[in-house]
Amino acid sequence: MGTVFDATAPPGADGHVNVSPRGHDTFSVLDSHRVAWVDFTGRGVETIVHTRENGRVCLMFTSFDKRPRIVRLHGTGTVFLPGDAAFEDVIARHPENPSTRAVITVDVTRICDSCGWGVPIMEKTGERELLRLQAEKKGVDGMAQYRAQRNARSIDGPPGLPLGDAESPGDLAR
Repeated sequence: MGTVFDATAPPGADGHVNVSPRGHDTFSVLDSHRVAWVDFTGRGVETIVHTRENGRVCLMFTSFDKRPRIVRLHGTGTVFLPGDAAFEDVIARHPENPSTRAVITVDVTRICDSCGWGVPIMEKTGERELLRLQAEKKGVDGMAQYRAQRNARSIDGPPGLPLGDAESPGDLAR
């Protein structure tokens, strides 16, 4: 598999379109028309907010090796948090990471491929461990505090991650 990016957008003409890179061992094929990935904590929460608002998701897999190929999966996404059966199913398929905050599934409605002639050839030398290292350094409570500060709202204003009474800070720090 090449590098994967997800693209989402808010409803309507206002707001910011978002594209996020996905790395590490986080992607799962659940069945012939459904995929998922483990969503790690980041500075923003746009993918989660946009997916909740309208579900529109496009995943783009890009090959940076000598054979230029691009594959896009278009579909409708759903966000799952700790405690949801889908969350537990998907995270069980991947290495544990203390930066995990959600799982996003996509019911795929369209698959297309294209040449990647405009994509440069690059060599993969490894995965960055910065997310995991930062999460380990912060610990469960520090990650909960970071999410409360950075993931409470989208850059366009709608609410991001719920951090109400029903969730303890540790629930999102798996």
